[in-house]
Amino acid sequence: MKNLRQVELKNKKILLRTDFDVPVSEKGEIKEPFRIKKQKETLDYLISHGAKVVLAAHISDESAGRSFASLVPQLHILLGQEINFIKSVPEIEKYLENHTAPALLENIRQNKGEEKNDQKFAMALSRGFDIYVNNAFAVCHRNHASVSAITKFLPNYAGFLIEDELKNLQNIIDAPKEGKVLIMGGAKASTKIPVIKNFLNKVDKVLIGGVIANDFLKAKGEDIMDSVVDENSLEILAGLDLNNLQLIMPKDFNIFEKKILDIGPETIKEFSKTIKNSRMIIWNGPMGLFEDEKFAEGTRVMAEAIVNSGAVKIAGGGDTISAINRFGMFDKFDFISTGGGAMLSFLAEEELPGLRALGYYDQNDRAKNKN
Repeated sequence: MKNLRQVELKNKKILLRTDFDVPVSEKGEIKEPFRIKKQKETLDYLISHGAKVVLAAHISDESAGRSFASLVPQLHILLGQEINFIKSVPEIEKYLENHTAPALLENIRQNKGEEKNDQKFAMALSRGFDIYVNNAFAVCHRNHASVSAITKFLPNYAGFLIEDELKNLQNIIDAPKEGKVLIMGGAKASTKIPVIKNFLNKVDKVLIGGVIANDFLKAKGEDIMDSVVDENSLEILAGLDLNNLQLIMPKDFNIFEKKILDIGPETIKEFSKTIKNSRMIIWNGPMGLFEDEKFAEGTRVMAEAIVNSGAVKIAGGGDTISAINRFGMFDKFDFISTGGGAMLSFLAEEELPGLRALGYYDQNDRAKNKN
């Protein structure tokens, strides 16, 4: 992808796609600022080189009313920059003419054309700008206007966060199989099973927990009572050998009201032993309902085992990030991806529309040559 460091930025007007989709408390406080803080390096670089910057992002948390309006003062503190607020796309050009301070555009998904990847909307969004920079890896698996179509109207570059994500995630794929362990939990089988399928010839073992484990158990004909399963999980699991010895399933569970809500002590012991002997660990998804202290033991002990191991430690996914934050372990991991679905799509070696738009596959040819 084109190198942002080689661009003359002084007085350039930059549209910076960021990722501010974070959980917000009922009191309007940002609960987990990790993704926001990861935007700071690129934003600081642009501003320090004389650029005028407007940030575009989305937020899905209902507690914030799906609006950034009340969060801007917190963004000012987290980013260390004065951040103004632009209510709508038509107001951007006037703002750029009259202000130099960075500003955040209201939730980009409030515009109907965004999720439709509408080119007319992308053209309207591009007006007044000289350059587009995508620094939101977490949305690169979305074929949306501010991620894909926008690149047709502006010279475009990847931000430093995307560069860092791609380097670290590609290293995971390329790392030797010996001692490499994949831990998959949580739900959303549609995004996680493809990674498991792709990694069976790249890892020693796959440890499975959470709703994903329920999906496997159901497919194998075991009684999971009233436990939660993913929709269409049987279809998604098709073609996967459920008896593959690399797939390590839970042996026991923490059950409440006929629902499996966490892995049990024997499973915790077995998983911890595997983690201890690993060289590289990739973790996405909690082992149970960790938000409730009664069902947090499996996820907590797995996290402790990972950080206490001598392995290279990589994690990603919204729930995983929340768990790491809850247990105070952010600084114990070698790399934490800002992506959830995007991380999984990349590890499954699927083509991400946002990366395609930036020219990533044209230069790397990874997707074309993977077979």
